[in-house]
Amino acid sequence: MAVPILTVLGSLNMDLVAYVPHHPLPGETLTADAFATSPGGKGANQAVACAKLSRARPPPPYSSSSSPSPQQGGSSGGGGGGGGETAHVVMVGCVGADAHGAQLRANLAGYGVDVDGVGEAAAGRATGVALIIVDAPTGENRIVLSPGANHALPEGMFRDAGGLAAGLGRRPDLLIMQLEIPFGTVLAALAAAREEGVDVLLNPAPARRLPDEAYVGLAHLVVNETEAAILGEVEESVLDEEEGLERVSARFLEKGVKNVIVTLGGRGVYFMSEDGRKGLVPAEKAKVVDTTGAGDTFVGRYALDAVGKKGAEFDIEAAVRKANKAAAKTVERAGAQDSIPWRDELE
Repeated sequence: MAVPILTVLGSLNMDLVAYVPHHPLPGETLTADAFATSPGGKGANQAVACAKLSRARPPPPYSSSSSPSPQQGGSSGGGGGGGGETAHVVMVGCVGADAHGAQLRANLAGYGVDVDGVGEAAAGRATGVALIIVDAPTGENRIVLSPGANHALPEGMFRDAGGLAAGLGRRPDLLIMQLEIPFGTVLAALAAAREEGVDVLLNPAPARRLPDEAYVGLAHLVVNETEAAILGEVEESVLDEEEGLERVSARFLEKGVKNVIVTLGGRGVYFMSEDGRKGLVPAEKAKVVDTTGAGDTFVGRYALDAVGKKGAEFDIEAAVRKANKAAAKTVERAGAQDSIPWRDELE
């Protein structure tokens, strides 16, 4: 029996991470405690999360940066795991024709992600870069993006190429998107998916207000507190109480969303579905080292439960609890993709 196809349309960045004693004040120069360069980007992180959490950890020796052999499936995503994968994960995006781009592709393939849909931008567009400052005592981060080649994905890849399957290379069972690629491309993919009956999980980060049509038929909306406040057009303080979370979530449902998830950091996760299921799931206990990638891990684990499920057959609370557990494991480690756990680490 074929496993479901889970496609991530999104960003690929190289993360430049500085660990500092505290976030710098205006005009302040800090000396970092440590510095690291590692593959990232919300799209790529979520693809890696889906791939790792759908597979057991591979036997040693293992290097995430080495591509799988042809016998393991090459760029089609058969490598990077210990077998028994529960989903075929596809990444669609764009990198520059540079060393960072080659490393990002190889890293994804090494984790078992199908990278046939990762193209190279025309000359002059470098691979995207994220500058990340991590407050070492708390693990909290601040991020500045330079999108580069991520903005080379045109909306015409859906409007002019014959729909979703033509733009993505194949028809997925679930499409995951964020907002680190051109906004018009995201809206065009949403429209194509709605027309073709493909479920979409939208993680609108970085946050910006969406047109009302973006919510119509949207299977899963996953937001944090800040994103929920911006999209819901309320003060963030409104979400301090469960009543406010319920009110804002209900507003998204009224616009056409089927399942709403609001991640709240240390407070847990609030969920609401169109059939009336709702609740606040407390956060898992964890010793926080670095919060980078935690939200992407949550999305990946949640997506694996959501793919192919319709209506009452999708247990939204169980999906949230599993995603919570995976994200808690991620924050206990430094980095983005390397910190994401494999499936058997949570069993």
